[in-house]
Amino acid sequence: MGRMIVLAVLALPFLEIATFIWVGGQIGILGTLAAIILTAFAGIAIVRWQGLGMIMDTRAMMARGEMPQKQFAEMMMIAVAGFLLIVPGFLTDVLGLLLLIPPVRSWIYQAMSRNMVIVTNYRPSQPGPAQRAIDLDSDSYR
Repeated sequence: MGRMIVLAVLALPFLEIATFIWVGGQIGILGTLAAIILTAFAGIAIVRWQGLGMIMDTRAMMARGEMPQKQFAEMMMIAVAGFLLIVPGFLTDVLGLLLLIPPVRSWIYQAMSRNMVIVTNYRPSQPGPAQRAIDLDSDSYR
């Protein structure tokens, strides 16, 4: 699996260049440059919009004392999608757009969560019933 990832990362620039040449032949150089610039700006806008919603949902879950591990994973995937959309290239744009689709993110999360264990020492910020505070004045203790 690790070798496949390394091979894909090494092959990506060559595939992107080939895609640029093909798209440039189809729509011209100005159309190609315009498409790359537009996808970068659209990607930034979409990531900001989806990212803010995810942050608000995550904060609400943490306020309720829940551990939002799926939310964190989806936020990371949105960040990766934003990076892929900003990087010039049509293949990276397609991958970035796929990561912005919620069912695709859920599928990736399910596939990844089967092979990983999340360990945390997260505790809710509000004291529970077992935690008690004893309030003393300065002259009540030694």
